[in-house]
Amino acid sequence: MEPVAPSEHDDRVLTYTRGLAVFITPFLLLAFAVLYPVPDDTARLFAWTIHPTMTPMVLASAYLGGAYFFIRAAWAKRWNTLRIGFAAVTLFASLLGIATIVHWDRFNHGHVAFWLWAGLYFVAPFLVLGAWLTNQRVSAKPTAQELRLGQVSRAVVGGVGLLALLQGLAMFVAPQQFIGIWPWTLTPLTCRVVAAVFCLGSAGIGVLVDPRWTSLRLMLQVEVIMVVLILVAAARAHSEFDTSRPLTWLLLLGFLGVLAGSTYLWLLYERGGGSTTPKPATASLSST
Repeated sequence: MEPVAPSEHDDRVLTYTRGLAVFITPFLLLAFAVLYPVPDDTARLFAWTIHPTMTPMVLASAYLGGAYFFIRAAWAKRWNTLRIGFAAVTLFASLLGIATIVHWDRFNHGHVAFWLWAGLYFVAPFLVLGAWLTNQRVSAKPTAQELRLGQVSRAVVGGVGLLALLQGLAMFVAPQQFIGIWPWTLTPLTCRVVAAVFCLGSAGIGVLVDPRWTSLRLMLQVEVIMVVLILVAAARAHSEFDTSRPLTWLLLLGFLGVLAGSTYLWLLYERGGGSTTPKPATASLSST
């Protein structure tokens, strides 16, 4: 990691952070290319056999969203646009590393995909956390001119992020409590994998600490990519859903609500002033 002078707070993205983003991106793109187009062939192509097809497509959706995030991170100019994303990825990778150890016997140990999976999730949490800690040393405080989320927007985004985190942690700690009520078939391992995907939503909590629009902007784009892919996956795998379970409809409405809310926020804040210099309309956003 490159040395950083304690007095420097220019919010730049360090070379180590950019390099890590470049390193991780190909793995995410490869995993997406395997899991989303042919989710029924995981026994031959992936680290473990996953049934039904909805679960690998959910995981693949997170991978493509992550790939987009790291591609953008490779040339981002300001650390604040990446900070909450790196924290969420650290949690995601850590949970998958723990799930790998807990369910070690479920994996295809003779497959190269398993060793790529294990190597990535045993190392990535430390690498991503290291990038977060190092880059935090040059983190700059918000300026008075930067566009901020209004109180209502901030509370809603933070609340949704907190709910996603609590949902994910509950599923990870007690998978058996969710397997019987989940919209599609889960095992303890796949329940924990889906839980890790939910925990990516914890990025929304970051607005409670840093309410700048620029800090949420990229996260919102990543979220939309993931949600759209998950909804398309649900249409593809509609026969795998148990429509008699209330959570099936609650989950669908939840994803549609997140997509609608994200679109609304994007139109509101981009149109209201997406640059660092607020426009006259910005004042009215403080109460939104």
